[in-house]
Amino acid sequence: MARRSSPPPRPPRSPNCRLDASRAHRRPGLGDTEQGSRLPWQLHLAWLALAGAPAWAQPDVARPPNVVILYADDMGYGDLAAQNPDSKIPTPNLDRLVREGMRFTDAHSSSGICTPSRYALLTGQHHWRRFHEIVGSFGASVIPRQRLTMPAMFARHGYHTACIGKWHLGWDWRAIMREGAHETVVDGKKRGYPADAFDWSKPIPDGPLAHGFDHYFGDDVPNFPPYAWIEDDRVLTAPTLPFRADPTPGEGVAECRPGPMVEGWKLDDVMPRLTDAAVEWLRGRKDSASPFFLYFPWTSPHAPIVPSAAFAGKSKAGPYGDYVVESDTCAGRILDALDELDLAGDTIVVFTADNGPEHYAHERVRRFEHRSMGPLRGLKRDVWEGGHRVPFVVRWPGKVHAGSVCDALVGQVDLMATFAAVLGHALPDDAAEDSFDCLALWRGEVAQVREFLVHNTYADRWAIRRGRWVLLEPADGTHTRVPPWFADAEGYEPLAGKTALFDLTEDLGQRRDVVAEHAEVARDLHELLQRVRQQGHSAPRLAK
Repeated sequence: MARRSSPPPRPPRSPNCRLDASRAHRRPGLGDTEQGSRLPWQLHLAWLALAGAPAWAQPDVARPPNVVILYADDMGYGDLAAQNPDSKIPTPNLDRLVREGMRFTDAHSSSGICTPSRYALLTGQHHWRRFHEIVGSFGASVIPRQRLTMPAMFARHGYHTACIGKWHLGWDWRAIMREGAHETVVDGKKRGYPADAFDWSKPIPDGPLAHGFDHYFGDDVPNFPPYAWIEDDRVLTAPTLPFRADPTPGEGVAECRPGPMVEGWKLDDVMPRLTDAAVEWLRGRKDSASPFFLYFPWTSPHAPIVPSAAFAGKSKAGPYGDYVVESDTCAGRILDALDELDLAGDTIVVFTADNGPEHYAHERVRRFEHRSMGPLRGLKRDVWEGGHRVPFVVRWPGKVHAGSVCDALVGQVDLMATFAAVLGHALPDDAAEDSFDCLALWRGEVAQVREFLVHNTYADRWAIRRGRWVLLEPADGTHTRVPPWFADAEGYEPLAGKTALFDLTEDLGQRRDVVAEHAEVARDLHELLQRVRQQGHSAPRLAK
């Protein structure tokens, strides 16, 4: 078992975590299961009876907090109005969360794309130790059957666990594929599987229920087939038609892969339906004696950019801005539900995003003067800060100081170890290998927890951050193409060397490579990056 140390004494408030005075006065506006199997809550209760009830079930032991994670999809650092004074997008509900919690200014997803960041968040292991790419249409699960996940950890402590929204971590679709099924080919191009390639009456193994959740509702991925609702491990209505985008996105293109679709599928109904389901699930917890973990990964503001008609024109940043406003409203519905059910005081709420904004953000700067990436360089897929530095807010009434701002370096990969500390769960050595316990940081007891963090999206581009410095290998962290007009306006210089070094304290926008002036710093960071990649773990509890 992992070694655990006594908590440090409470020092004065850290210089990296401060009260946001400009907002302080404002009114707060299961264990792992076999592949493909499901462990219903009733069986989980039986398991608890055999294994011993959780500590909180004993007299005079406080029940642990509920946990809600709101996970935006492709939402940039500058899309949260509370940290972008020039924002053209109002986000009053997320701003309320900021006022009532702690906002982190230097928080990072594990990757600049969807699947890897979700994997790291739910396992506490950097994605790059296992894979780099996203799960494709009808792709297999990227989570090993034996790996401890965040929901499985919560379930072991008696929690109800639900994932409602975008899963995008794979399923065993082959288990329901009919013998001899193959993709349709038109003019030499694969056009996806036809609807009759699958037996939709069968359960789909190796999805959320196989990895710690006792309930799932969603459409898996908003722009991937099947375009249908999945509840737990079954499709609710069998898709019978080939996909057709309805409505046509108001910005960009649908970016939807071909494949089976339920008749009448409406892209702009997805986020409202998911939010309804999340609120309904929360209402079902009101009188429960057990705590709960709700993971609510949004399908927005990822493409297809399809805000509901009621949100048209609600921002000054076009359809994308309107979609962010709708997303913010969905967050507000969750916060309101917690208030109405008298659960807010006992619930940790975390809001963050899986990566930076999509390439449409460049044109948004020109058309609307809204910077989804904020002051950062780079977008989704990039190893530049804009690809993975994301909004991150934690609200925990009575534990996390309201209206505070923390400038310490943190990663989403740290949530696993932090929640383990909340639960008093001793993580084994083969779990959460890259997760740092940030509980003392949340409480304002320490100045920092992390000294370094590895950034990566694809196998050929890496970066490592330590203190004020970030080293890129190779020098150019770009994957998403930058229009020449934007590069000229930003003053970006060509970078073609083996490495580049940036001082983020002086140059947050990463415009000036200082590797020549600080060769020793670059060499030390290179050696640290190689060591972390090779040793198989980075969590302090695993240091030998």
